[in-house]
Amino acid sequence: MHLDVVPAGPLQTNAYLLTAPELREAVIIDAPAGIWAEIRPLLAAAGCRLKELWVTHGHWDHTQGGAELVRAAGARVRAHRDDQELLEHPDVMEDYAIPGERLAPLKVDEYVTHGQRWTALGEAVEARHVPGHCPGSVLYYIAGLRAAFVGDTLFQGGIGRTDFPGGSAAALERSIRDQIFTLPADTVVYPGHGSETTVEAERETNPFVRA
Repeated sequence: MHLDVVPAGPLQTNAYLLTAPELREAVIIDAPAGIWAEIRPLLAAAGCRLKELWVTHGHWDHTQGGAELVRAAGARVRAHRDDQELLEHPDVMEDYAIPGERLAPLKVDEYVTHGQRWTALGEAVEARHVPGHCPGSVLYYIAGLRAAFVGDTLFQGGIGRTDFPGGSAAALERSIRDQIFTLPADTVVYPGHGSETTVEAERETNPFVRA
């Protein structure tokens, strides 16, 4: 499996494209605006078809390009039900979106649950519910890659905002301690913005949450 990090959209949100050329299939995690144009050549080069979109949470900068992905690639969408309103009625985010940005609804094919496991691209995947930044925040943990895709829950040396509707500082801290810091120390943490880090590094040095 190959991983491409593709920042896109007005806030340079990280999308993560996972391709398995031997299976001719691909998955993308999060869909900022314009992501389809960015990944089309990557998919073509790998000879892969985009099978699924996994949404870490329903904020507009992570979902803005989702509807186009679904139309163009027929991708199946997974997300957490606690963000259903944000996904289906994104106009509720207009007060804290960039003025003039087009917010398109995204239909979800499967709402994942905490602890749910499945196989994708030949690897075992686990979803963990990590509310705090957003009610439906979820991370996707792929043990075989030693990787956790955490959205805006945790950053390198930082944590997600909790001042948006549905945010909770107490819930965020609990999510990080119980669901991220309990992963193996060498797990690479891939956030929604900025550079990757590791569970060990954040346990030891993150100034906002200590293990």
